[in-house]
Amino acid sequence: MSLKTEAFDTADALTDAFANKLVALLQEGITKRGRASLVVSGGRTPLALFKQLSHATLDWSNVDITLADERWVDESHEASNTALVKQNLIQNKASNAHFVSLKTDDHDANDGIAEAESRLSSFSQPFDALILGMGEDGHTASLFPCSEQVADGLNMSSGKVCIAVQPTTAPHQRISLTLPALLNSRNIFIHLTGEKKRAVLEDALKNATEIEKPITAVVNRADVTLMWAP
Repeated sequence: MSLKTEAFDTADALTDAFANKLVALLQEGITKRGRASLVVSGGRTPLALFKQLSHATLDWSNVDITLADERWVDESHEASNTALVKQNLIQNKASNAHFVSLKTDDHDANDGIAEAESRLSSFSQPFDALILGMGEDGHTASLFPCSEQVADGLNMSSGKVCIAVQPTTAPHQRISLTLPALLNSRNIFIHLTGEKKRAVLEDALKNATEIEKPITAVVNRADVTLMWAP
C-alpha cells in the first residue's frame, strides 16, 4: 500500500500535531458510531503524547483504549506497558476512558489468549486509530523476527486476534495483536523519533522480507502515516 511521512522539526511539534490528529479521529468515531477505539504501543517514545492526550477535551467515557502488545508481567512490574498507559494516559480528563489490558492472571500468555480476545471483542472495530512503534530489529507490536511465532503472527488467514510470543532477543514472554488484528484499523500510524529509527524503517521497506522486518508487513498491506521527528 503506501507510507506517508509527516515530519516535524522537534519532538514537541510532533507531539502537538499528533495529539490534535488523534483527538479529531476519536471525536469523529464518537460522533459517527457512538464510541471510538484507540490502540497504543508502550515504550518511551509515546510518553509525551500520552500526557498531552490526557488533557484533551473529549468524551473519554466513550473511548476504548488497549495496547498493541504487552509483556507478560504483573502491572506492578517496571516493564508493564499497562502501568505505563494508566499512569500517563488514563489520567486527568482521560481518566474515565475505558482501558482494557491484554494481560490476564494466567501464568503463561498462551493460557490468556481466549480471555484477551474476549475483552477486545467489545471494542468499536475497526479501531479508529492504531499507533505502532518499531524496534531497531524491525519488530512492531511484539511481532519479533527472532521469535518462533512470527510467521503465525503475520498469517493473514489465521483467524487469530492475539498470540503469545517468546522473543529470543528481548526479555519477557509477550502477548501481541496479530497482523490481521492490527490492520483492522481505520487509521494506522508509526510513531518514531530519531534518524536511526527512520533509517531502519526505510531500509526495511527497501531490502527486507516481512519475516525479517515485520514492520514491512503492515506498510505492505495498509495506508500508513509515519509521524516522525529527529
